[in-house]
Amino acid sequence: MRAFAEAYPDEQIVQQLVALIPWGHNVRILDAIKDITAKLWYVQKTLENGWSRNILSLQINNRLFERQGKAVNNFNVILPSPQSDIARETLKDPYIFDFLSLGEAAQERELEKELVKHITQFLLELGVGFAFVGQQYNLKVGDENFYIDLLFYHIKLHCFVVIELKTGKFKPEYAGKINFYLSAVDDLLKSPVDSPSIGLI
Repeated sequence: MRAFAEAYPDEQIVQQLVALIPWGHNVRILDAIKDITAKLWYVQKTLENGWSRNILSLQINNRLFERQGKAVNNFNVILPSPQSDIARETLKDPYIFDFLSLGEAAQERELEKELVKHITQFLLELGVGFAFVGQQYNLKVGDENFYIDLLFYHIKLHCFVVIELKTGKFKPEYAGKINFYLSAVDDLLKSPVDSPSIGLI
């Protein structure tokens, strides 16, 4: 209780945030997190997402606070505000897939198969709002068929999220390929109420 009082001297914070999560969650945050900003962030995310104590512990161990919103992106150029801000905060760097049992030499198809096999853990790592649409999602452009590795829809951003899996170092042609997919998804799948699609390599 003393540690709790020292961590949260502002009564407003205690009443509006910290008092709303179970005591076991509070103890876990007090034991694991030193920075007050990070503490309050984990409390807020627990409330928003309904995390169990085990999920909270997993997110703390995986350093979600440090990874959230860190992905390299061009959202401020491509997307209108405030969608660009929401999209930036939604993505992480790096994503941690330690629930997979793949070696360093795994190929893209093996990675895709394992991610779909462990879709619950994958969705948890992606974060709140992602809905799985399909794997090897077929797009017919002209008289050719193209296949998106993984396709999601983000219910808060109201847009499709195209994931192109690559196991090696980044190559410029990857950006061209995902831009083609994004244009095709926007042309073939996006409704007038949807926002522009987002791509992850």
